[in-house]
Amino acid sequence: MKNKKFFLVLWTGFLGSILLVVVLFYLIAIGKMGYMPSFEELENPNSSLATEVISTDKQVIGRYYLQNRSNIAYENINANLKNALLATEDIRFFDHTGVDLRALMRVAKGLVGQDGGGGGSTVTQQLAKNLFPREHLSKIQLVFRKLKEWIIAVKLERSYTKEEIMAMYFNTVPFSDNAFGIKSASYVYFGKPTDSLKIEEAAILVGMLKAPSQYNPRSRSEASLQRRNVVIDQMYRYNFISKVQRDSLFKLPIKLDFHPDTQREGMAAYFREYLRLWMKEWCEQHRKPDGSKYNIYKDGLKIFTTLDSRLQKYAEQAQREHLKEVQQKFFAYWTGKDPWKEFPTEWQAIYSHCPQYIDLKKQGKTEEEIDAVLKKPGMRRVFSYDDAGEKDTLISVYDSIRYHRMILQNGFLAIDPESGFIRAWAGGVNYKYFQYDHVNINTKRQIGSTFKPFVYTVAIRDKGYSPCFQVPNQPVTFEKSDPRFGLLQDWTPRNSDGKYGGMLTLRKALANSINSVTAYLMHEIGPEAVVKLVQTMGVKSDIPVQPSICLGSADISLFEMVGAYTTYANSGTHVEPIFITRIEDRNGNVLQDFVANKNEALDEQTTYVMTEMLRSVVQGGTASRLRYRWKLMGDILGKTGTTQNYSDGWFIGLTPDLIAGSWVGCDDRYIRFHSMENGQGASTALPIWAKFFQKVYTDSLNFKNEINAEHKFPQPTERINIEMDCGKFKGNSSGEKGNEYE
Repeated sequence: MKNKKFFLVLWTGFLGSILLVVVLFYLIAIGKMGYMPSFEELENPNSSLATEVISTDKQVIGRYYLQNRSNIAYENINANLKNALLATEDIRFFDHTGVDLRALMRVAKGLVGQDGGGGGSTVTQQLAKNLFPREHLSKIQLVFRKLKEWIIAVKLERSYTKEEIMAMYFNTVPFSDNAFGIKSASYVYFGKPTDSLKIEEAAILVGMLKAPSQYNPRSRSEASLQRRNVVIDQMYRYNFISKVQRDSLFKLPIKLDFHPDTQREGMAAYFREYLRLWMKEWCEQHRKPDGSKYNIYKDGLKIFTTLDSRLQKYAEQAQREHLKEVQQKFFAYWTGKDPWKEFPTEWQAIYSHCPQYIDLKKQGKTEEEIDAVLKKPGMRRVFSYDDAGEKDTLISVYDSIRYHRMILQNGFLAIDPESGFIRAWAGGVNYKYFQYDHVNINTKRQIGSTFKPFVYTVAIRDKGYSPCFQVPNQPVTFEKSDPRFGLLQDWTPRNSDGKYGGMLTLRKALANSINSVTAYLMHEIGPEAVVKLVQTMGVKSDIPVQPSICLGSADISLFEMVGAYTTYANSGTHVEPIFITRIEDRNGNVLQDFVANKNEALDEQTTYVMTEMLRSVVQGGTASRLRYRWKLMGDILGKTGTTQNYSDGWFIGLTPDLIAGSWVGCDDRYIRFHSMENGQGASTALPIWAKFFQKVYTDSLNFKNEINAEHKFPQPTERINIEMDCGKFKGNSSGEKGNEYE
């Protein structure tokens, strides 16, 4: 009787435990013990969690993922990678159904001190963890999370083939150095596609899966070497390689061809990175219905931007076409010369901050030893204007740094002046090699003569000057004794060509960017009024209240400058540039709408006079090559800009439908052309603007009536009290008849 009771209790406990486990797994599976991914999410885990960046012409121009999941099919994965993964992580991968009971038994033995131990997670379980990452969990929560991963793994096995699961795993695993997925990691560390990986290289990457930072071959080479050899030994253990191969591979040092890759491929790379950082702040400030913050990497948001994919394509094409040509001239100019000869301190700062230099310094190498290593030529990949955007060449690390620092950069921004919509944003020539965005509002450069129209605007508004008003072409001195200027010493700006004499109308002076006339106007009106106007026109950069700003000494971003020029295209109304129209959640619910802020910055009369002045710059001034060389005959206003030492070339051009600004220069301001012919904005920046609009106007069928060369700037609705005809202007002695450029 006692035995019967004993066995009854025993079986009751045993069956009860089984029932409890079954119920527990059931509750987890149906989501009663916390979030469980739906069948749809398991069927399409990538797209369902991606945030999409959508252009105004309804094209998806980018996605933000939790991880950068490269698209690589199973059949394109190197056999060495497959073998290394199976040998190290899951040798019975093709036999189990998502959870390996034999591996779990091995773990259990290890926990009780018997022979065994090792990992119990299968590749499918690790994939489940990658697709649906863990948050910071307590030990109890971690146990439940592990059980959830078992269930997800089984579901994945039912939804996908083994080959698809392995491919998904390789596409989702994280590495160091901003590499996600095996395709990205293969290039970042070895500069080659995955199908070219050698056994020892595949072993390094698979070895990193255990702890990417700890076994990073770039920063932790010794630990990576040891881990690599563990993987190789496992490959020998399971007969993927021979003993001879194993012993030979053990002796090989780690050889990297490191290419840090921090940016996704594709269109509008600079814009998408700027948007990513902006969205990061937006997510910090907005909450989902459950109170948690939005996450652009997993919440499936839809960001409707103002970019037009067609205009963006033309901007990037124009940028590349012109810079390829001007770069050849730039290299030819510097052949046999050292741009850092006069700036050794600046060069040493650049050199000593490269990753290879830092690594060698940490190893205790002397400067001579570091130079010996980094000046030794080797096959390396560098930026190129070839179709691929890069090329392999024999070059040292030292010379590679110098080469890339001498690549001319460009920022190009196009805005719809009426709506404020940013239509094209090209922040540089290649984000992979040059991450500095030259459109970004925080990227400021000296703006040169593109600032001059602001000075003329105040003079016309406050003094009532006509474009026909004449000013002596003579040097103007700003005296330190004048309290308006706040100078420590007298300052006399000079004309760029050193020529003076005679009288010039304001129209002709602005058209030809004559410094002495701009200085005359600044002396008349004072810098404070100009700074106030520029701020009203949307410029937020800190501008010193000093006379030198009349010639463009201030540092202002391209973003702000193009935005300020919208005032001239909108009859005096400034429109703040915007780049998003709305944000939706994954279900299509609108989370936020965006419209451009507008303010009245100028009266209509002053604006009309300035449009006439800026039209003269194109009709017969410094931007006239738009007509005679580039054959652009629409209604175009504009202003070129060149800094005193040719470090910065600018052009901002306006049409009734689109305003665009272009800047060209090197990141290091002392690396530059040394002649007006090659270094002026009309030669460096303007051609990109011209090529862009040539492409746009040629593609008129695509844009219909949105952007058309036949459109005209609007005429003023009120009476203009300023004389515009120089033939009728009182006191005219210049012999000019009518509008001298028409």
